[in-house]
Amino acid sequence: MPSDVLLRMEQISKAFPGVQALQAVDFELCPGEVHALVGENGAGKSTLIKVLAGVYRPDAGTIWLRGRQLRPRAPRDMMDAGVRVIYQELNLVPGLSVAENLFLGRPPRRRGLCGVVDWPAMLRQSAAILQQFGLPLSPQTKVGQLGVAQQQIIEIAKAVSCNAKVVVMDEPTAALTERETEQLFGIIRELQTLGVSIIYISHRLEEIQRIADRVTVLRDGRHIITAPRRALSSEQIIRHMVGRSVDEYYPKETLPKGQTLLEVAGLSLRDVCHNVSFQLASGEILGVAGLVGSGRTEIAELLFGRRKADSGTIRIAGQPVRIRSPRHAIQYGLGLIPEDRKRDGLVLTMSVWDNATLAILGRHATWGVVRRRPLARLVRQATGEVRLKASSPAQQVKYLSGGNQQKVVLAKWLLHDCQVYIFDEPTRGVDVGAKSEIYRLMEDLARRGAGIIMISSDLPEILNMSDRVLVVRAGQIAGELQRSAATQEAILQLAVGSAGGAS
Repeated sequence: MPSDVLLRMEQISKAFPGVQALQAVDFELCPGEVHALVGENGAGKSTLIKVLAGVYRPDAGTIWLRGRQLRPRAPRDMMDAGVRVIYQELNLVPGLSVAENLFLGRPPRRRGLCGVVDWPAMLRQSAAILQQFGLPLSPQTKVGQLGVAQQQIIEIAKAVSCNAKVVVMDEPTAALTERETEQLFGIIRELQTLGVSIIYISHRLEEIQRIADRVTVLRDGRHIITAPRRALSSEQIIRHMVGRSVDEYYPKETLPKGQTLLEVAGLSLRDVCHNVSFQLASGEILGVAGLVGSGRTEIAELLFGRRKADSGTIRIAGQPVRIRSPRHAIQYGLGLIPEDRKRDGLVLTMSVWDNATLAILGRHATWGVVRRRPLARLVRQATGEVRLKASSPAQQVKYLSGGNQQKVVLAKWLLHDCQVYIFDEPTRGVDVGAKSEIYRLMEDLARRGAGIIMISSDLPEILNMSDRVLVVRAGQIAGELQRSAATQEAILQLAVGSAGGAS
């Protein structure tokens, strides 16, 4: 192995049941380098990093670090070797102090006192680390009181204080403001001067053009190209990222559009979104695309009353409405199929029947007593329409597959008979058969005159199911594409802010 390579992953392959996640992937990292790892969702980036972190064992291939072959059996082996991964979901303990998080699992001990923690030493060392990273904090501050940017810097400081030589940052700016992003970039440059090497995973190509030394593109679990960042334009990176045929079946038809159901004008919420405006017609499927952290889900939550806007107006069927809570949204005929169905769409310990009727119980109760017989007929009709596979309406939803859990959420809103359905990642975690059925149902709802907002990270899904596409970037509508002009490249150009995007 050449002396100027710190880390080398050779011919890494990893398969899961029915999926070849990685196929003979090569990747290398030099000392003090920022190496960007890019690709669409499902390209294999996360799997490769989990192999590097010791979370997954590769089916084939080798890992070399500083000229020594590693055979990790667990994440601790790679951490001891000097590899640290900072995931999007930060691995900090909110109830503990900054100092306790920095030294979690390795606190300084007082000599001769049977492993007693040396608290003064921990506080002194923590203060020195915080000063090094420009954080004006007390080491005794609870981490749960800090913002996302400060927590992320603490994760980085924790990694460096452990003598990490390789730090992986997975979408590090997804929840950061522009000012916080600049602060993070300054820290990355300082780490480079210390000889720390960075693997930087991001969909934001404007960031990669600013900070990366080299870029590696993965597509469909395969290594496509590694090149110096200066040798690749954003457009070239996009072409390497896409480049695959769409071979799934989508039942999309071109339907006549009816009256405007939803009008949104100037919707804004500080640090979340700004001046969001669009319309949705009866019979229309409006696709909403964008990168992780772009603000797509947050816009949906504003529409559904889970967040309160600072300014802007919403009209439903021409009438101005004030949506202050999900209860108001439901009253106005909106339904949300959330991104995280287990957390936000279902009560897992309750039955299919109970979950499906949550939004309409008030209509079928007299003096607080639910009339179950007419409800039972409606539940049978709705679960039949979504083709739910369950032993009975009494089955707890936690025992259903992901696709069938999603169908229970759909049945709930079918029973409510919404005017506007907001689908946030409607087919995430479901199998191909369930995907086709969900697409069919969306098309049926549009044919009946409902309006559909479909938020998705799956570009083929966006392209094949949408009548129009809105692209969100940094909490704003970056552009609108008609179905005839929507391509993967056009969407990605708008999403990452590169020149030449259509609108």
